[in-house]
Amino acid sequence: MSLQKFLTRVAIIFSLGILSLQANADAAPDFTLQSNSGENVRLAEARGKVVMLNFWATWCAPCRKEMPLLDAMYQRYSSAGFVIYGINVEEDSEGAKKLIKDMKVTFPVLFDIESKASSLYEVDAMPTTVLIDKKGQVRYVHRGYKAGDENIYRDKIRELIKE
Repeated sequence: MSLQKFLTRVAIIFSLGILSLQANADAAPDFTLQSNSGENVRLAEARGKVVMLNFWATWCAPCRKEMPLLDAMYQRYSSAGFVIYGINVEEDSEGAKKLIKDMKVTFPVLFDIESKASSLYEVDAMPTTVLIDKKGQVRYVHRGYKAGDENIYRDKIRELIKE
């Protein structure tokens, strides 16, 4: 990767507000993807809710590790106006379908087989987690996962729900 490309990515990441909530956030790019239920899901239809996008892949060990933690958050906060869309980024969704069935994931999983949403959100790490406020603004972006990150997510979710 060239230095210019790297600096451009750093500037974009910074502008999205990594590890911080922004007062003047960027509008979350809209997309429509097919879900594990077979329905098409459009992000804009979740306006009025706090939305977490979690971009993941079956080959990503940290993704698999955080999935049950995300599911617990979904179950706990969904009644308060919170939704998670797990977005599988692989071209073949069969492995993802098996994994979410085996792990008994209850939140909607979307399949980004053509990398449309991944491109819009410039996903370059697995997992990548994006929090969007009720007004449809990107408020938090986190790349990767390590034990304890779920506590940060919970704090941000609670803060956004209260707004």
